Amino acid sequence: MPLLKMDYQTHILSNGIKLIHRQADSPVAHCGIIISTGSRDEKPEDHGMVHFIEHLLFKGTKKRKSYNILSRMEDVGGEINAYTTKEDTCIYSTFFSNYYPRALELISDIVFNSDFPDKEIEKEKEVIIDEINSYKDTPSEMIFDEFEELIFRNNPIGRNILGDKEKLKAFTRKDILRFIKNGYCTEQMVVSSVGNITFSRLVKHFERYFGNIPVKPAINKRIKYSGYSPIYREMNYNTHQSHCVIGNIAYNIKNEKRLILNLLNNLLGGPGLNSRLSMSLRERQGYVYNIDSSYTPYSDTGIISIYFGTDKTDVNISIKTVLAELRKLKMRPLTNAQLVKAKRQIMGQIAISLENNENLMLAMGKSFLIFNKVDSLEEIRAKYDSITAKDLLDVANDIFNKDRLSYLIYK
Repeated sequence: MPLLKMDYQTHILSNGIKLIHRQADSPVAHCGIIISTGSRDEKPEDHGMVHFIEHLLFKGTKKRKSYNILSRMEDVGGEINAYTTKEDTCIYSTFFSNYYPRALELISDIVFNSDFPDKEIEKEKEVIIDEINSYKDTPSEMIFDEFEELIFRNNPIGRNILGDKEKLKAFTRKDILRFIKNGYCTEQMVVSSVGNITFSRLVKHFERYFGNIPVKPAINKRIKYSGYSPIYREMNYNTHQSHCVIGNIAYNIKNEKRLILNLLNNLLGGPGLNSRLSMSLRERQGYVYNIDSSYTPYSDTGIISIYFGTDKTDVNISIKTVLAELRKLKMRPLTNAQLVKAKRQIMGQIAISLENNENLMLAMGKSFLIFNKVDSLEEIRAKYDSITAKDLLDVANDIFNKDRLSYLIYK
């Protein structure tokens, strides 16, 4: 079984940027930088700025045009990509292992030397506006953002990542440079790597391309979330299906109950087709095609949500069926056989995910950024093995308290 021992190595530069690496016997390598700045770190007038900057990083540096950035890795069969979340920005590359210097130099160049040409700024605004419009045409995706806006109202974490079209149109190069100056801290950056290169060689490249970056201390502080109260809202949409999300706030990423809820969520509506919600609403009753539950922990809070899409005539019966499944989790402790099965299933999913070296690289970087360490598969297994049926029952009663649930329905 892979990763029974997490044999990673780490290095920290004097400017605070961290490196974590796991040597892998593969011709393909994965490397990226994870920065602890996301959309929740924006002020109201900057809504959408982090995602906008992520796009613009590929549009020109002091020594490269956009085409040269895009071609740098693709010319040697590699790829470079990026994403933004509510708490992170990540730029990462996949390539043959002998191109480590090329990948690290490019990532460093676009993160720290982008010059944000005015022409590219205006062009990329139109690209993101199209992205926003496309997203609004997909209610099964948009409903999650609107649900978080309801749950986390009056807090930056509730705002969607893509931003607001009118604010986006008003952004200038000066606004971008101001945000970068105040919003990105070198002590909250991790370069993560999985590939066939010795650690000593990697450190030399890392020091060469990241060692001269000036120290940038954290300036902005996140506004912690508080004040949740449940809400029920129905909205009329001209769609063939109705869409529904039911959920609650949940544990933050360092809460000791996080893994208990993760196991409970996987049992309830995880990716397995044999999850309780899938079996009840899809397989037995045929009410839905898509149904799942998801748990997202943030640094100071979290959210759990159950989503389904169904025929407009089946919305109420589907909600009743979901609530019935939640009652079972709150009232009936799992048998020993059910508990063993649930643990075995989630451990298999984790192991399969970490067999993908890109997933592993991203998971390592995120874990090192938050916890300053990475658990091995055996350490993760030991934590799940310690969970009892009573633990699951207690968390179910806490998180799925019917008086604390919120609802958003597109009818």
